[in-house]
Amino acid sequence: MHRRQFLKYSAALAAASSPLCAPLAAAATLKPLGERKPFDYAWLKGRARTLAAADYVATPKITEPSLKALNFDTFNAIHFKPDHGLWAGESRLFQVRFFHPGYLFERPVQMYEVVDGLAQQLAYDPAMFDYGKSGVDGRKLPGDLGFAGFKLIFHTDLQRDLAAFLGASYFRAVGAEMQFGLSARALAVDTGLPRAEEFPQFTHFWFERPAKDSGQLTVYALMDSPSVAGAYRFVIAPGAVQVMDVDAALYPRKAIERLGVAPLTSMYQYGENDHRKAYDWRPEIHDSDGLAMLTGNGEWIWRPLLNPEHLRFNSYADQSPRGFGLMQRDRNFDHYQDDGVFYERRPSLWVEPRGDWGKGAVQLMELPTEDETFDNIVAFWNPAEPARPGEERLFSYRLHWGAHAPVEPAAARVIATRTGLGGVVGQPRKYFSWRFAIDFAGGDLPMLGHEVKVEPVITTSGGEIELASARPLHEVNGYRVMFDLKPVTGSREPINLRVFLRADGRALSETWLYQWSPPGQ
Repeated sequence: MHRRQFLKYSAALAAASSPLCAPLAAAATLKPLGERKPFDYAWLKGRARTLAAADYVATPKITEPSLKALNFDTFNAIHFKPDHGLWAGESRLFQVRFFHPGYLFERPVQMYEVVDGLAQQLAYDPAMFDYGKSGVDGRKLPGDLGFAGFKLIFHTDLQRDLAAFLGASYFRAVGAEMQFGLSARALAVDTGLPRAEEFPQFTHFWFERPAKDSGQLTVYALMDSPSVAGAYRFVIAPGAVQVMDVDAALYPRKAIERLGVAPLTSMYQYGENDHRKAYDWRPEIHDSDGLAMLTGNGEWIWRPLLNPEHLRFNSYADQSPRGFGLMQRDRNFDHYQDDGVFYERRPSLWVEPRGDWGKGAVQLMELPTEDETFDNIVAFWNPAEPARPGEERLFSYRLHWGAHAPVEPAAARVIATRTGLGGVVGQPRKYFSWRFAIDFAGGDLPMLGHEVKVEPVITTSGGEIELASARPLHEVNGYRVMFDLKPVTGSREPINLRVFLRADGRALSETWLYQWSPPGQ
């Protein structure tokens, strides 16, 4: 999915300078629509199950010419009036503000408020919006449009949103850095297969009115698509690390070949390990620099991301995973030099399964991209048992948005991966090889005496390993592993590499995984 629709909001976050803002004008009253009806999560699951038992009917697209004609700039000229927000002026810690339909968001979404177990629809009203220079005359729009999505405002900052749900089933959030970056979505369907991917859509949202002093907000969502319907519950708790507890109930309409649970979507153009598209003046451009995994047997794995020449799809089998996430480990401004979008502030996103997810795999898709406006990285959990029509699949997990994962390796972590031409400096190269330099820091490494022999354990699926070494790197109080990989002459088959540090038969570090494709020789 194209990322430009989100960039305006990221820029607004970066431009804001004060954590506490002046009070808003007196709030306008949101108009209710229709009667109040009983609502809870059990009802929502029943609604999703009923939908899945019938043929799929897509939400009709908007037909108003002025809205269909919007482009990126004119769409972003439409602004929601803050005094029309849900719970504005009610002295609650949360407010909900809405996005207008149009541009890329052609299928309106219905919104509801839930009070004391009763739900009532919130009516769209053109008076909620300032249409500015969009070219849209709100007075001529129908009164039943619905909305494109919503954003959440917390009492600590009435100008900058801390989460946004907009487009298909995509949503984003921030931690203490208040900087948007990667996205999550409800579900991925047939990602990376040789046919069009399916993008389920949130069609309805319900906001449970929080107590006035509550720092948590519960949001419910109904999801639908040609292959599956679903009911979702989000319990959202802002903080230095924003936490979302997610419950998902999935009801397939038909067999799904590749079901992607808790999918994460990010952007990687280039970094210190991959210079294929490094033609910009900035040293690195990425929202995330690696996939981290904590396996069911307790192994920590770090897989640096790549911007490949062709689509790459990797599957990492596991049972009862403890967590995975797309991380932005490198948080040094000097490594990015971007004082506009601040890549070093982009949040990491960690998925913590709740309950036993059984057998399956964390799967990673990397797409080639020419620039930073395209999300080209997807990671998700794929259950081993395929989804079948008529069944119920239940998943619970916790999302952590922030600078760091809630759990990190006790052993040494990979802090940098660099690659370049192999061989010995000053000596003629008789054949092609590729150099890898991997820096590890943390764990027990700072405590090791000079007499301790640290060895790199390196395995490869192809080619030959040469000039392998592990030596202290005092600048990071850690160790650097270096080696050359000599590929088979003429082969362009991807080579999988695996590295960790060991001393006295004991692992000292997490495991570094990498996939490298030899260039044309």
